Amino acid sequence: MKKLLFFSLLLASSSTFAQQLQLGKQTFELKNVTGSIVDFQGKKALKIERDLKALPFDLKNLGSTVDEPTYAKLTDVDFDNGTIEVKMYSDIQNPSPFAGAAGFIGVAFRIGENDKAFESIYLRPRVGRVSDQGARNHTVQYYAYPDHKFDKLRKDAPGKYEGAVPVALREWITMRIEVNGETAELFINNAKYSTFIVDKMLGKTKSGSIALWVDIATIGYFKDLKVTKKALKVKPAGEKVNDI
Repeated sequence: MKKLLFFSLLLASSSTFAQQLQLGKQTFELKNVTGSIVDFQGKKALKIERDLKALPFDLKNLGSTVDEPTYAKLTDVDFDNGTIEVKMYSDIQNPSPFAGAAGFIGVAFRIGENDKAFESIYLRPRVGRVSDQGARNHTVQYYAYPDHKFDKLRKDAPGKYEGAVPVALREWITMRIEVNGETAELFINNAKYSTFIVDKMLGKTKSGSIALWVDIATIGYFKDLKVTKKALKVKPAGEKVNDI
């Protein structure tokens, strides 16, 4: 009986340990993803993929089974306002479990207790440089878990929470997100100006952890994560823009 109890505790301990990965000085807790630290293109990187055994998806009910807490969460961080910057590389699993796979990859932030709520901005690199402008306009996606996923936002406010950015699969992308109060701005590949802005985020949380995020059929690699906390900056009221 004692041996059985010891073995059970050992398994539990191993399971807990397996849920965390160390990259440099940063520790990540895996949530609904499988992951490892790998040598990739000459540098250590965090590799993660959505764990479809832990969290399956339903093609007939896609909206409710994507945009979930599927990420590697940075431990011991409480982030409210500031800068999140990371280099990431996206590929699609072969074979792919989802015909519409677009290499979904990005960042979640202000993650609340027990992963019950957070904000996220992610990319669909597969459509970033296609010849169809309508498809390009879906390259960037903001969502707020759990109440404002992509399908609801696309229905309620078409085009407001998505945008175009010239990225692609199988290349390193530098994503920088500037978070200030209710606003989040996205900068891609060290651009001077943002390519996408969420002028009023919809999440329930004001602070929390940060995570590196992927979704269905994506192989995601991440490195050089930098987090800089800043005090809330009150911006002057901007000039009202009227439609022509």
